[in-house]
Amino acid sequence: MLDARMIRSNLEKVEQAMKNRNMAGTLDNFVRLDEQRRSILSQVEERKSFRNSDSQEIGKLKKQGMEAEDLKQKVREAGQEIKQMEEKLKAVESELQQILYNIPNLPHESVPVGADESANQEIRRWGEPRSFDFEPQAHWDLGPQLDILDFERAAKLSGTRFVVYKGWGAKLERAVINFYLDIHTSKHGYQEVFPPFMVNRECMVGTGQLPKFAEDMFKIEGRDMYLVPTAEVPLTNLYREEILEGRDLPLYLTAYTACFRAEAGSHGRDTRGIIRQHQFNKVELVKIVPAESSYEELEKLTRDAEEVLQALELPYRVVLLSTGDMGFSSAKTYDLEVWMPSYQDYKEISSCSNCEDFQARRANIRYRPGPGEKLRFAHTLNGSGVAVGRTVAAIIENYQQADGSIVIPEVLRPYMGGLEVIEG
Repeated sequence: MLDARMIRSNLEKVEQAMKNRNMAGTLDNFVRLDEQRRSILSQVEERKSFRNSDSQEIGKLKKQGMEAEDLKQKVREAGQEIKQMEEKLKAVESELQQILYNIPNLPHESVPVGADESANQEIRRWGEPRSFDFEPQAHWDLGPQLDILDFERAAKLSGTRFVVYKGWGAKLERAVINFYLDIHTSKHGYQEVFPPFMVNRECMVGTGQLPKFAEDMFKIEGRDMYLVPTAEVPLTNLYREEILEGRDLPLYLTAYTACFRAEAGSHGRDTRGIIRQHQFNKVELVKIVPAESSYEELEKLTRDAEEVLQALELPYRVVLLSTGDMGFSSAKTYDLEVWMPSYQDYKEISSCSNCEDFQARRANIRYRPGPGEKLRFAHTLNGSGVAVGRTVAAIIENYQQADGSIVIPEVLRPYMGGLEVIEG
């Protein structure tokens, strides 16, 4: 959430930032209500001044033994007017708060300005896409042939955009999860957390999923609880409404969770296979850091996510997202995109974002830099470390052989009981 005072002081700058995000006019209601708020405040102060002045006059008249019924009536009327105005002010401020919840973060100055993904900037590539001496198959064909992915039975259980992992497929999914957690905890210094898969409304508001993206969330019927769309939500909210000590920062957290998304508005996009599912597994990375080091931490976070793809020897590229393509809560985002032979293109497998103090304001996560120093809002960062299902899809496609078998990446073999090849 943006600071209302900052918006008032930098209105033209914020309006331009909203235009760059394809959200021109976002501030119109804020400006209108903010003016109304200031007008009411002015009226309240005026009436309070009038009431205080008349109350003092009543005191003087009483000392002189004179009646002051007319003035007393005016004071009572002023009190009623003040009460009504304050109720109206409370309603306006509540509406302003809701508007603030729906205003996205300001893009960092280094973010390219553009309407959509066409303005994204490729930063670097790692690895070369494999040249096949046979016609490669898509993972949605190879998986069922090897009996490791079952889309038909998943549809019988839950509908479209679900999958059942079977046999070595289930083992491979679990191997990827464990490999990611192991490397992030043992090498990159993250603390492993295993959080609940359901969170309350306050958590979803804190990280920016609510109220704006309610249609993409799975709400628990009869309860104000939601299935987590990403472990970013419970991990960041672990410190909601807390004051941290500067000496305890930065905090590095990682967690595996299943993730649940309605994928509203994505009809027709990546509907085949396991690229875009209603339920998928992910290992998430979250950092809570001092404000001055957050962009250095973003570069480290991105490298941590890259390293697991390098260990798996999966070709990928790093892309800096434009203002029109970045997420609601982010000030700057790098996407990691893995090479997928079925698409003959790179597909997103991780988004690494610096949210600056946007989420911390919503969740009220503050820290004291040093003894006696003024409290500040922390900066929060998050990134997939990385999406597990998309990793499995990338392994199936990039490691396939002419006979339809799948070679297991070397770093995963200890997690697969030493298995080197999945064969039909």
